[in-house]
Amino acid sequence: MGADASGTAGRHRGNRHGRSEEARQSVLEAADDLLVEVGYSRLTIEGIAERAGVAKQTIYRWWSSKNDILMDAFVQDAAEALIPSDTADLRQDMRAHARKIARFLTESDAGAVFRALTAQAQHDPALAARLRFEHLGKQRSYDRLPFERAVTRGALNANTDIDLAVDQIVGPIYYRVLVSGQTASPKFTDTLVDAVLTQLSPAQTGSPHRA
Repeated sequence: MGADASGTAGRHRGNRHGRSEEARQSVLEAADDLLVEVGYSRLTIEGIAERAGVAKQTIYRWWSSKNDILMDAFVQDAAEALIPSDTADLRQDMRAHARKIARFLTESDAGAVFRALTAQAQHDPALAARLRFEHLGKQRSYDRLPFERAVTRGALNANTDIDLAVDQIVGPIYYRVLVSGQTASPKFTDTLVDAVLTQLSPAQTGSPHRA
């Protein structure tokens, strides 16, 4: 069918798979919002469809379950929110990054989605595998970036165990939020970063370097 006088055909935004990006984003946002409002157990495909203004059948063409919707929403939000800054100062960058992780997990809708998915993953091996593959591996590479940049600048010894340093900073934040239910205040994350960086050796270049 050709375009009518209003140019309707020219405004079509579906991709070659027939998926409207606008509708897709509406579904992802609706899933985030409803999870925060009603909780995981009361979240339904029907509710998401109604909030997003799309047909339930449309959702099932794109996703097979509410977990699939939540995973897509979370991965997209995390990719936008959890990339560390680069000020050429490891301490400053890791302090900012640790604070960002804590805020993301405790204050954002995406953090609520992550907490729900993590809980479900304890008895859903397929979901656990998706979390590791689609988020945790990528996030690990982001968490390593400030240390890798410091090594490249010559501010940190090339033999530094970066994975251990990341575990020592990021691990306690996730433990506080996901296990103990405590807060991870800026004072806590700053102290954590300082304690870990104090243990690291600067590069042996003949002049002092600030971590």
